Amino acid sequence: MSTYTEAVSGAPSEAAGTAGPTPRRRWPLPFSPWHLVLIPTSFILLIPLLWMLITSFETPSEAQQFPPVLIPSKIRPQNYVDAWNTAPFGHFFLNSIAVALVVVVSNLILCSFAGYAFARLKFLGRGILFIVVMATLMVPFQVTMIPEFLIVKWFGDNIWAQLGINHIGALMLPNLATAFGIFFLRQFFQTVPVELEEAARIDGTSRVGVVFKILLPLSLPALSTLAALTFLTSWNDFLWPLIVITAQNNMTVPLGLTYFQGTHATQWTLLMAGNVMSLVPMVLVFFAAQRYFVRSVAATGLKG
Repeated sequence: MSTYTEAVSGAPSEAAGTAGPTPRRRWPLPFSPWHLVLIPTSFILLIPLLWMLITSFETPSEAQQFPPVLIPSKIRPQNYVDAWNTAPFGHFFLNSIAVALVVVVSNLILCSFAGYAFARLKFLGRGILFIVVMATLMVPFQVTMIPEFLIVKWFGDNIWAQLGINHIGALMLPNLATAFGIFFLRQFFQTVPVELEEAARIDGTSRVGVVFKILLPLSLPALSTLAALTFLTSWNDFLWPLIVITAQNNMTVPLGLTYFQGTHATQWTLLMAGNVMSLVPMVLVFFAAQRYFVRSVAATGLKG
């Protein structure tokens, strides 16, 4: 019996009359063992950003040296002024902000209704249609860019020229709603208790009223996260604007950075200064929405 008790409890029995080995005392670590891997990895990921920031304050000769100069001999903030004056960056920023805001607002509205339909409404072919929508996530953009170009060109030639090729609307039209946004909001809507919706329906609230009065106020973390991710994607988009935009007045910030890349030489200091300026809106959006990321991702089941 004593042997059984000792085996279960893990402690030596007094009845045995023999002193067992003293268990080792474990000192709790002030951090997780994963931090020993994550901290060095984060430094590796920060190297390109640090190199960009350092180069933006160097002289052109220092930026061309190899091995790279880690500490500039003289901090040169004039690079930012020169970069802003060399290209019409103010106009590029306005274009990027306009495109990003329209895309964010349209995604929040359209993806909310589509996500609600897939989460709560029962209609014929809902499962198959949802699988088709999800399948579009697996198709790379390089496959769909030519059909998208032809659709936008047809739309501009036959429906509204402002949404056609070489107009700023061409940057908005293909991204007004995304499959990821539909999936993301559908997953979050499924976590909202159905009883709340049923109570509102009994009180006479319509389906649209349920979405605006019940689901959307409760889905603020998911909506904030989707808005931030959509803004970052739209702001960083380079390939699609490069395909459909040639006029300088309609260029966005990523396209404007090509001003510093010539055929035979690149103005590295001005290019890096322009890149740092283009990061500012994204950093502000990230810090404004970061507190909602964990809550919304955990609720939608997208965590690993």
